[in-house]
Amino acid sequence: MSPDSQHDESSSKSASVGSREAPLSLWVVTNYNLPTVGVGFMFLLVNIYLMKFATDELLVPASAMGMIFGLSRIWDALTDPLAGYWSDRTQTAMGRRRPWILASVIPIGLAFYMIWNPPVGLQGSALIAWMGVGVFLFYTSMTIVIVPHTSLGAELSIHHHERTRIFGARHVMWSVGSFVAIGAMGLMISSDEPRALASQISVVAAIVTGILLVWMVASVRERVEYQGRGESKPFKAFADVLRNRHARLLLIVFLIESLGGATIGVLTPYVSEYIIGTPEKTPLYIMVYAVPSAASVPFWVAMSRRFGKKRLWILSMLVTAFGFGAMFFLQEGDVVPITILAFLLGIGAGAGAVVAPSIEADVIDYDELETGQRKEGAYFAAWNFVFKSATGVTLMLTGFVLEMSGFVPNEIQSEDAKLALLSLYALFPMACYLLGTLIFTRFSLDEAEHARIRRALDERAGR
Repeated sequence: MSPDSQHDESSSKSASVGSREAPLSLWVVTNYNLPTVGVGFMFLLVNIYLMKFATDELLVPASAMGMIFGLSRIWDALTDPLAGYWSDRTQTAMGRRRPWILASVIPIGLAFYMIWNPPVGLQGSALIAWMGVGVFLFYTSMTIVIVPHTSLGAELSIHHHERTRIFGARHVMWSVGSFVAIGAMGLMISSDEPRALASQISVVAAIVTGILLVWMVASVRERVEYQGRGESKPFKAFADVLRNRHARLLLIVFLIESLGGATIGVLTPYVSEYIIGTPEKTPLYIMVYAVPSAASVPFWVAMSRRFGKKRLWILSMLVTAFGFGAMFFLQEGDVVPITILAFLLGIGAGAGAVVAPSIEADVIDYDELETGQRKEGAYFAAWNFVFKSATGVTLMLTGFVLEMSGFVPNEIQSEDAKLALLSLYALFPMACYLLGTLIFTRFSLDEAEHARIRRALDERAGR
C-alpha cells in the first residue's frame, strides 16, 4: 500500500470518529480563545522585556533578575501540578475549569501592575525584593489561568483535526496579544519616560485582560460528561502521566526544547542592541517573527490534515534548530540577516504552535482508554512543569553567564560578553532542538492509532 493510500485510509477512519459530534462554531472557538489576547500580551512583554527593563531602567543587577526569573519559574512549575489536579477535581455548577479562570482575574492584574511599577526611590535589596514578589505572583497567577484554560481547550472537541483548529486559533489570538506587546515594548524603548509609560500600559492591560477572562467564562460551556472524572489521588494522577508511554516521550522532548528555547525570548533585546547595534529595531525583529507565525496557521492546519501532526512538528523543530544556529554568525549591522532568519523561524514556529497542543490532547485520550478518567489538568500541568522548570534553570544560567562574561548595561560589550550572548542565543538552542527532533521521531501515536483509540472510547460510552 502506498504512503498516500495509507494516509487516506487513516484519514477516513479518523473522520468517522467523532463524526456524530458537530464541529465547533466559530463563535465558540473565538470566545474560548479571546482571553489569550490579554494573557499573551502580558506573558510576552514580561518574558522579552522585563529583564532588560529591570537591568537597564531600574538598575537591578542582571544576576539578581536572572535568579528571580529562574526561581519564580521553578516555583511556577511546582504549582502547576497542584493547579492541574485541583482543576480536574473541581465540581461546581460552572464546571471544573471556569471557576479557576474567573478566580485569576484580580491577582493577574495586580501582579502585572506591580512588576512594572516599583515605587520611585526604591533601590538595592528592597527593589530586588519588590520585583521578586511581583514576578512570583505574576507567574503563579498565570498558572491559575493557563492550566485550566488549555485543559478546557483539549476538552472542547474529541475530533483529531478539530483540536488542531482550536489550538491553531489559540495561537492566532495569542499572537495578536504578542503583536500589541511588541508595540508596547517599542513605545517604552523610545519613550523619554519609560517608567511612566510602563505604568499606564500595565493598568490598561490589567483591565482589558480581566474583561476578556470574564467574557470567556460567561460565554463558553464545559462538557458535562467530564465532570467528576479526575483522579482522586494527586500522586496517582501524575503517576498515570508517567506510565503513559506517549506522554513520557513528549515530556522528554519538551524538557530538551525548553532548555534551549528559554534564552530566545529574553536575549533578543540584548542581541539587537549589543550585537547588531540596533536597539530601536528590536520590536521589528520580534514582529517579523510573530506575524508569519500567526499568519501561517491556516496553512499549517490544512497541512496537518494532509501530512500528519508528527511530520509537521518535526519540520518545525528542524527549522528552529538551524535558524537559531545561523544566528551565531550575526555581527554589527546585520539587520537583513536577522530579519530573514526571524521570518523563516516564525513560519516554522507556526507549525509547532498549532500541532503540539493538539498532539497533547490526543495523548490524553490514550490515558482515558487506559484509566477511564479525564485528567487534562494533570497532563497539561505535567507538561508545564517540565517547560517551566527547564526555563527557570536556563534563565538563572543566562543571568550568571552574562554577569560572569563581563556584561555591563548600557555600554559597549567586550568580545567575551558578545560571545556569551551569541552562544546562549544560537548554539545552545540549536543543539537542544536537534536532540528533541531525534527523540520525537520515535513518537507513535499517529492519526490511525488515535482513530483506534477514539473508536474504543466511543464503543465504551455507547456512542
